Amino acid sequence: MQTYKILVPDAHLRDLSIESEISGSRFEYLIYDETDPAGIPEQQWRECDGILIWHRMRITPETVALLDNCKLIVRVGVGFDNVDVDACRKAGIAVSNVPNYGTTEVADHALAMLLYLTRGLGTYEKRLKADPVTGFVAEGAPVVRRLRGLTFGAIGLGRIGTAIARRAAGFDMNIVYYDPYLPEGHELGIGFERKSTLDELIAASDIVSLHVPLSDETRAMVNDELLSKFRDDSIFINIARGGLVNIDALFRALKSGKLAAAGLDVLPVEPPSPAPALVEAWRNEEDWLAGRFIVSPHAAFYSEAGYVDMRTFSVEIMLDFLLHNKVRNNVNPGWAQHSL
Repeated sequence: MQTYKILVPDAHLRDLSIESEISGSRFEYLIYDETDPAGIPEQQWRECDGILIWHRMRITPETVALLDNCKLIVRVGVGFDNVDVDACRKAGIAVSNVPNYGTTEVADHALAMLLYLTRGLGTYEKRLKADPVTGFVAEGAPVVRRLRGLTFGAIGLGRIGTAIARRAAGFDMNIVYYDPYLPEGHELGIGFERKSTLDELIAASDIVSLHVPLSDETRAMVNDELLSKFRDDSIFINIARGGLVNIDALFRALKSGKLAAAGLDVLPVEPPSPAPALVEAWRNEEDWLAGRFIVSPHAAFYSEAGYVDMRTFSVEIMLDFLLHNKVRNNVNPGWAQHSL
């Protein structure tokens, strides 16, 4: 029985017990905890049959040039912007992601952020911690409002966007969405109102939630110009990718009062070092931002069950490819034309 060498260059955990249980003796794992490809011996890159990559290392064209034997790269997660898919395509290396895990966790997290803001939980907690008697007051929290009847706008209505929109509808919000990549008539099947342009969606929405992949087309799409078109006193949620948002523009929109509040699970640089002005203002509990902003550490995807799914599906995708020549969840079509 052939044994395949599987490189894990940026293992989130060095314990690969889940992966090993699935693959058995068919895979030999080469495990590292690096963020720089140079931290891994060149021979490991050249000899590996496949790569399971998390999100902390980038696969650049220079690294792809070392992959003499690699047949498949699996991104252990959904977003694959840290892998140069064009370079992999030209090298005849397939790239796959894992889209079928964590959807419900991410959707729940987005709604949790929205509820945290619109029900004043941060403000109430801070007041009661400071003084449980004088702080026992409901009034005056900065973002508290009735959700019923508000319009929830989803930018992108794929798996996660749909899951979040369904939850928002459960809170009696009106749902609108913008997604130019979905076919005509999609709105008839989903039962939500479709907007033909991004500007139309922004103009109609009290709450805007972002659900698109990071690419050259979408990078910093939420900027000063777009934020200026938001409804006054609106709320913005991003649980997709940090690079979609110009965080300094978001700071300005919150500081000026254009936005009522924002919730972020993702940041342009993770971890944030140096911390952007918005994160610093939040850390310092500046009065103008109190109760209007919440951030979490790229954790929306996480639950123990989701984590197991993500790792399990990643190895199963690799097994299907190397053992059965079955391609799943491919994100760089055309790679086979360049393979030997």
